[in-house]
Amino acid sequence: MPSVFSPGVSPPASAPWRIVTELDRVRIHRWLRAQPRSDTAGVLAELVDNADEVAPQQVPHDVVTMYSQVLLSDPQGAQERLLTLCYPPDAEPMAGFVSVLSPVGAALLGLRVGEVAAWTGPDGRPETAWVKVLLFQPESSGDFML
Repeated sequence: MPSVFSPGVSPPASAPWRIVTELDRVRIHRWLRAQPRSDTAGVLAELVDNADEVAPQQVPHDVVTMYSQVLLSDPQGAQERLLTLCYPPDAEPMAGFVSVLSPVGAALLGLRVGEVAAWTGPDGRPETAWVKVLLFQPESSGDFML
């Protein structure tokens, strides 16, 4: 069964901590300093600060990093969505490019395949999605600077 981990909440003992690359951490903090303070920014800062940091060359191949393309599934497995986690200038939600500064983007960062992201939707209701497949991860393709 997938484990659920929501940003801003301490994970249960059985849930792994998030994993972020050194470069992603530096870039995300740079973006956070440039943004007005918000709930999502605070959650993302806490998530990044508490995550296990690894060199880009050492990130496990099943971890969602920046510019990873993931196939998500609803908890029942009935609907799937293809998303790419990106920085704000590249965000185009209708095309599947979600900013790491958005609630769903922050919820995905650092998760592993098989885990469940949880966030609050625009309507205020809780949403979840299972990270079903990691279709592309820059680091797995040898791109350590993307």
